[in-house]
Amino acid sequence: MLLLLVFIFFVLCFLLGMTWMRIGLFNLSGKKLEGWIKKVTHTPFKGMLAGILMTGMLQSSSAVMIITVGFVSARLLMFPQTIGIVLGTNIGTTITLEFISFHFTNIILPFFITGSMCLFFKKAKIKSVGFIFIGFACIFAAMEGFERLAIPLTNSSVGKSILLLLDRQLLYAFIFGIVLTAIIQSSTAVTGMAMSFLSAGIFPLEIGIAMMLGSNIGTCATAFLASVGAGEEARLTAYAHVWLNIGGAILCLPFISQLAEISSMLSQYPNVQLAHASVLFNIASSLLVLPFAVKFGHFIIWLHGKKTSIP
Repeated sequence: MLLLLVFIFFVLCFLLGMTWMRIGLFNLSGKKLEGWIKKVTHTPFKGMLAGILMTGMLQSSSAVMIITVGFVSARLLMFPQTIGIVLGTNIGTTITLEFISFHFTNIILPFFITGSMCLFFKKAKIKSVGFIFIGFACIFAAMEGFERLAIPLTNSSVGKSILLLLDRQLLYAFIFGIVLTAIIQSSTAVTGMAMSFLSAGIFPLEIGIAMMLGSNIGTCATAFLASVGAGEEARLTAYAHVWLNIGGAILCLPFISQLAEISSMLSQYPNVQLAHASVLFNIASSLLVLPFAVKFGHFIIWLHGKKTSIP
């Protein structure tokens, strides 16, 4: 019971760190990005670049999707313009994973102290920097906690049962990634946990990749909830996000072993291998759909009953 409470504490610490970092980054650049995104989404390719940049800056694909759904609901963007953004968010979210794959244990305390000092300043930009520093400190502290907790957690009766279930076949790990991400609303947190467990040698890379693929689907829940009551166009945007992520994950499932083999060639560290696997998967799936973005939009409209056509 105590291990479970400590695990939940680290999950909350990670999510709090992501939230504080997102607040700081948004305060520094969010308003400018919002105005910019309305101007540069005329083609799927430009929309994808906008999605990558916004997700990289805000460190959250869910936040970008919520903003996008809000824009569509307010008729500042039309549904066809959002296809590229969705593709871009899937790539942009991997930036965080690449960053947290490095071990920065020694900077946790200095970052937290520096960030806390910045909060005492009246200037908004300095306070925003403080939020970013504290956010990073919380994220790295949570990652260190996950890694230290991995072995005792998996030695517990519940942990052994879950690990045994995940080891039976990749499909269980895939479903576990979907469900856990839908619950805690962060694919980065779920993949970050998998990275920590990989570093502790708890399960093989293939299981981590399956969880990562599942988390890509689970993260769609946020945008879908944001689209409820927001109008037909916003609902189509959420459906596009869901089907793109489901399609990419299902197509990749049979090739997890090959993806693991390629990722293993790029680094000797299992956690970094998973971060690289996430980058390779999301770039490949987004580039695969990009040439057919307009047709994909037609498919979503046909599938979900929208009667207006894409220009």
